[in-house]
This record gives sequence, C-alpha cells and structure tokens, in this order.
Amino acid sequence: MKVPCEEISNSLRTKLKKQVSILKKRGKIKLVTVLVGESKEQESFVKIKQTVAKLIGIDFEFKYFKEEPSFTTFISYLKEVSSAKETSGIIVQQPLPTRLQTDTIYNFIPPDKEIEGHHPKSKSLPPLGLAVLTALKYIYLDNKVSDKLFVNMDHDKNNFKNVLKNKKIVLVGRGMTAGLPIGKTLSTFKINYINISSSTFDPAQYYKDADVIITAVGKKIITPELLKPGVILLNVGVHHLSGKLLGDYDEKDIKSIASYYTTTPKGLGPIDVLYLYKNLLDAVAARR
Repeated sequence: MKVPCEEISNSLRTKLKKQVSILKKRGKIKLVTVLVGESKEQESFVKIKQTVAKLIGIDFEFKYFKEEPSFTTFISYLKEVSSAKETSGIIVQQPLPTRLQTDTIYNFIPPDKEIEGHHPKSKSLPPLGLAVLTALKYIYLDNKVSDKLFVNMDHDKNNFKNVLKNKKIVLVGRGMTAGLPIGKTLSTFKINYINISSSTFDPAQYYKDADVIITAVGKKIITPELLKPGVILLNVGVHHLSGKLLGDYDEKDIKSIASYYTTTPKGLGPIDVLYLYKNLLDAVAARR
C-alpha cells in the first residue's frame, strides 16, 4: 500500500499556513537560504523551498555564492545575516565545497536560528528524519491523514518505543544529507536500528530480515528477492535516469511485496521541506 505522502503534505501545509498567520501578527518571518557553487540540482531544491515559503506566507531570501568564497568571507556572511533581527532562521544548502565543508560553520549561527539540527545546541531535529517518523507514525499509530501526524517529541517518543521495540529497522546509507540526519533522529527517539552502507558485508542478510527498510542511497539497491513479505519501504534517496526522478527501488517491482511503501517523486521529500518550516515556526514562537 502506498503511503499517501501527497495527502499528508497537504494537511501539514494547511496547518503551517495557519500557524504563520498567527505568528505574523507579531512580526515578519524570514528564512535565509545560502547556496555555494553552481549546481542545477541544488538550485532546484532551493526553488522548492522558496515555493513552499510563498504558499504558507513566509519571506524567503536566497543568497547564492556562484563562485566559492574564502572561508573567512563565508563565515563573516553567516555571522552577519544570522545576527540580523529580521532573520528568523538560516539554512546552508548541503553539500558544501570541500574547503568550506566543516561542522564548525554552524558555530557561527545562533542555535535558535539553526533549524536543521546541525548545531550542538540546536533545539531542532533534522527535518528529513522527522519526515521518516511521520510515515512511521501514519503506518503504526494514526493510520489516517491529518495534521496530527506532525511528530511531537514529548507525545510520540514513548508511542514509537512501544510499537517499534520488536521491529527490525534497517537504515541504508550514511551520507551527511540523508542517512546521517535520519539516524540522528531515530537515535534521539531511542529507536533501535541497523545502519548499513556500501562497506557492509552481505547487506542482503539484513534486508531479508527487516520489518522496515529506510533507503537513503541515490541508486537502485532494493530488488524483490531481497525482501520478506509485508516489509515497509521508505525511500529518501533519489537519482535521475532518462530524465526521470527515481528512488532506491522500483515501485512496480515491490508494491505487491511491501505492506507500505513511499513513492519517488511525491514521497517524503515534500514532508521534509515542511518540517524545515515547522522547525522555523517553533523557533520563532519560542522567541516571541
């Protein structure tokens, strides 16, 4: 059965739009997004964020360094823009060029304005990890589309622990933009999982025994013979083939085997973007 991610996204977006309307009565809300280096793929991701911002009523500022700045110049910009009163939150589009790629850049952004969960003192959890948990919440807890699917740490942590304690969860991929933030979120919720990668010996043994497989690779890695009947497949990995955007498994091959699965596109990606804005609104609400 397909997880109705598109319907879930619509419901969550409606909820966010109402929250924005309330919070804007006390001032504007602005997200600053920073991109370094020319990349059509990254530009498209930024445009998606910009479109959602417009839909829910949030100001969006895009800073594009087409040519790679020096580390000093980049840090100076981050300090300046993030300290500005009119900046409600800031994100740095990953991955960065090698010379700028360090977690220390987040030390120059106030924790309450770093809304992707990178800063050690950030109160935000990674949006992509929360998107994965939303799918699991729909499958195991609520099983109906509503804005109550927004994951709440205090309310949902024990519920997840109870329903997932005997489930074998496999997370495939350890990349900084997908596998790593998903793993961080699962660990924060005390959800046990096995994390495998390209260096894992005989990954098939883990696939065949899994109740839930979360794929975050960016190429086709899951085929029908690797799955047990009733498995749940949640994909966040994407790649292009013949002009099409595809996930880490072929949906037509697995839909008769999986009890639930997400699609690519129109899967967890849009929910990921909405959690970015949910984190932003939570941070704004805490300051006002």
